[in-house]
Amino acid sequence: MSFANRQDAGLRLAAALAGYREKSPVIIALPRGGVIVAAEVARALDAPLDLLFVQKIGVPFQPELAMGAIVDGPQPTIVRNESVIRHAGIREKEFSAVCEREQREIERRRQCYLGDRDTIPLGGCVVIVVDDGVATGSTVKAALRAIRRQGPRELVLAVPVGPTESLEALRSDVDNLICLEVPFLFLSVGHFYREFQQVSDAEVIAVLEEAARRGST
Repeated sequence: MSFANRQDAGLRLAAALAGYREKSPVIIALPRGGVIVAAEVARALDAPLDLLFVQKIGVPFQPELAMGAIVDGPQPTIVRNESVIRHAGIREKEFSAVCEREQREIERRRQCYLGDRDTIPLGGCVVIVVDDGVATGSTVKAALRAIRRQGPRELVLAVPVGPTESLEALRSDVDNLICLEVPFLFLSVGHFYREFQQVSDAEVIAVLEEAARRGST
């Protein structure tokens, strides 16, 4: 196992990103697990922390298998994994039904975590997207494409661990990609953490409140 927990991964990722401190980046976390990692990065780089709501579109009979992803926004960004859709025999009606369910979950999380608070505009900024790891890359790819539409000056993906194939598929979506561990044998993101319990809504809210207090001082 490579990391003790998400805090440990965040500290080690922050060290790898130290050169970005002088570029005044904005750190974008992918909830929920990515928030804990991103909080350590934001603290170390003295950078603002914000969220981008992205939900995996899981195969109905195997929810952990991503057949796509959806990102929040005025015009939600949807990325489809046609290979998974085809091999799982998913009909368009089934795909749309899962999309609608995940859009409702995105709305719930936005209200829970942010309320009426506006997100940080990313146009012209150096943006570092942080998650606790990459598996298939579907959710991360959807997030990166949505952010790219906002016109950041530089777009960086920073993750503790991910498989070679997924990382290579993401390189064309970013200006820089930093991954601490690229194992030869990849089973799951959680396999590379000693502690990898689910992150609660309360933990996410507490992290955002701490980041807001830090930003106001």
